[in-house]
Amino acid sequence: MRRSTRDGAGRAPAAFAMAVVLLLAGPAPAQVPAPVPPPCPEEWRGLLGLYGSGDGALLVLERDGALRALVRGGRSYALEPAGPDRYRFPNVGPLAARDVAFARDASLRATALRLGAALLPRDTAADGLVVRFSPVRPLDEVVRQARAASPPADPPEPLREDLVDPTRLDRTLRVELRYSGVDNELGARLVETPRAFLRRPAAEALVRAHRSLAERGLGLVVRDAFHPWWVTKAVWEAAPAELRRFLADPAEGSGYDRGTTVDVTLFRLADGSPCELPSAYGDVSLRSFPDFPGGTSEQRFYRDLLLETMEVAGLTSSPSRWWRYDLPEGRRYPVLNEGPAAP
Repeated sequence: MRRSTRDGAGRAPAAFAMAVVLLLAGPAPAQVPAPVPPPCPEEWRGLLGLYGSGDGALLVLERDGALRALVRGGRSYALEPAGPDRYRFPNVGPLAARDVAFARDASLRATALRLGAALLPRDTAADGLVVRFSPVRPLDEVVRQARAASPPADPPEPLREDLVDPTRLDRTLRVELRYSGVDNELGARLVETPRAFLRRPAAEALVRAHRSLAERGLGLVVRDAFHPWWVTKAVWEAAPAELRRFLADPAEGSGYDRGTTVDVTLFRLADGSPCELPSAYGDVSLRSFPDFPGGTSEQRFYRDLLLETMEVAGLTSSPSRWWRYDLPEGRRYPVLNEGPAAP
């Protein structure tokens, strides 16, 4: 059931995409371990990332309490400490016994690594990208025209379940909608209601996942759910042409316009703190891919746990966004241009 194709998935920056594709020769995602892995040592965090490009690229990550380097073909090697910010490959594999030395900037983030005599600069595109832009035309004009436009026609024999507020099914769900605030592509509030709405089957699946995660002391934060089609249209029309590849095409409508797609992140029930995952919410680089092998063991654990829990609950994951989930039959619902009436 995992890795279905979804609307508006977007693409990663080309340099990062090519480098990671070369590194990853199709390894299967790891099984989710039972316990939460220990945090990555703080002194390693600034070293994690992609260095170099092409066949010689190295992805530095933390796994099972070791600092490791992933090479082309998907094989990783534990780096052996050899001094401050200095390591050595083990005496096996294509880089046997090669020395590795990191250079850091004033913020203690590595800017390059030296592999023997070769200098591999950090690929900054691999550090993630959250799209933000100023509208190409006045936003009030864009919104007015989007509201006046007509959405796509209904599918044949459309399904018609009501839109419901999932917090009415479980009040412990947290809701922080991106378009009811300014944490979105435009940095502007587009919808007035802070309430999330989903088609009833999607809302019920979301609640099942939330309650399952509660057994591990975790909960879901809803970041996006139903929004009217005109919102998708307005964001598209406001975006520079070169950024539209990261957005849902209003000519097709999106799962958000149908009430069948939900974006979620994780938080800890004990103190309300967010769980750290391999990328930020809204990242459009390969860090957001469900199979991205970089980052820390703890980040990947939470990502994999979220994926498995949401899919078991009955929602389908995105092939390129760890936070996006959809009803399998989502395309059978009509696109809507207005939300539910206020209670």
